[in-house]
Amino acid sequence: MDYHYTTKKSGPSTIENAPIKLKVCGMNKNTTEIAGLRPDYLGFIFWEKSKRHFTGPMPPVPHTVKKVGVFVDASIQTVVERIQDHDLLLVQLHGSETPEYCAELKQNVKHIAIIKVFSIKDDFDFGIVKPYETVCDFFLFDTKGKLPGGNGYAFDWEVLKDYPSTKPYFLSGGIGLNEVDSLKEFMTRPEAKYCHAIDVNSKFEIEPGLKDVEKVKEFKRVLSIE
Repeated sequence: MDYHYTTKKSGPSTIENAPIKLKVCGMNKNTTEIAGLRPDYLGFIFWEKSKRHFTGPMPPVPHTVKKVGVFVDASIQTVVERIQDHDLLLVQLHGSETPEYCAELKQNVKHIAIIKVFSIKDDFDFGIVKPYETVCDFFLFDTKGKLPGGNGYAFDWEVLKDYPSTKPYFLSGGIGLNEVDSLKEFMTRPEAKYCHAIDVNSKFEIEPGLKDVEKVKEFKRVLSIE
């Protein structure tokens, strides 16, 4: 699997000139249509308390679209079973999973890339991410809310100016078409250098798990995400 991303030599990446990736999360009711738009990642939530809980069967998804399984404090056995059931290529850990948990998961399924989620409200201690550096492939920064993800509002991206890592990360939390200008501005900042992908969910929904195809298509167009 190739997770290469590039930036301009003269400065941080921007949406206009860097191949920023797109992840559409919370897939359930119209996966085939959204997969046809060729996002880089599709997220499927395997957490029973979620309104977007995915139970299968998995519709056909092009090989170029990487399937991500989203879990919240699930057992290693459960995660491995879902990986095998649905041919997942990435696992997104949205709970209180420890670095030891991540390392054990890597040992069990060596081909899987791990995304560890960290939730942010007003500020964040980036020292928390350091133990995960060697056992995760990506970080994801989301808005701290009542539920793990899908809360529909953004955190203050200014917090990321203190990002100390070179680990590529997903930017998530309440991102929709109204945030396009803010995203373009953010991607010119130094802290966006390691922003690998934009993660969208609730602001592109008709109802939980049912995405608005035209809105996703428009988002890709205005951000020039290919």
